[in-house]
Amino acid sequence: MSVVKENDTVKVHYTGKLSNGQVFDSSLEREPLEVTLGQGMLIPGFEKGIIAMAINEKKTINIPVAEAYGDVKKELFYDVKKEQLPPEMTPEVGMGLASKGEDGREIQFRVAEVKEDHIVVDANHPLAGQDLVFDLELIEIK
Repeated sequence: MSVVKENDTVKVHYTGKLSNGQVFDSSLEREPLEVTLGQGMLIPGFEKGIIAMAINEKKTINIPVAEAYGDVKKELFYDVKKEQLPPEMTPEVGMGLASKGEDGREIQFRVAEVKEDHIVVDANHPLAGQDLVFDLELIEIK
């Protein structure tokens, strides 16, 4: 029986949950995720969880913070003066924002706090600091 090895290309259905059971993403209503392992496209714990799976196998994996999106980094919080925001914008906690970095790439932020004269934005991945749980089903090994 064929099982997943490093550098294989696989198709996998998944449902990602927080440790409290809240679902944050799922491929069940769309095409399965197709990815080549070993290219840094997946969080380490997800990739490790797929290794040695057989076609049609289902399993649940628990991914600790260190093998997911890492800890929340305080240095990724920034103060932004309200006058730097578009005048029509009313910032609210949780609101997503985007900005272009010096290299031209888009950077995603989330509003963490709204103060009188500035906002605090968070550039951490939204799932940073979280242990994750994934239900996996291996569909295909290419």
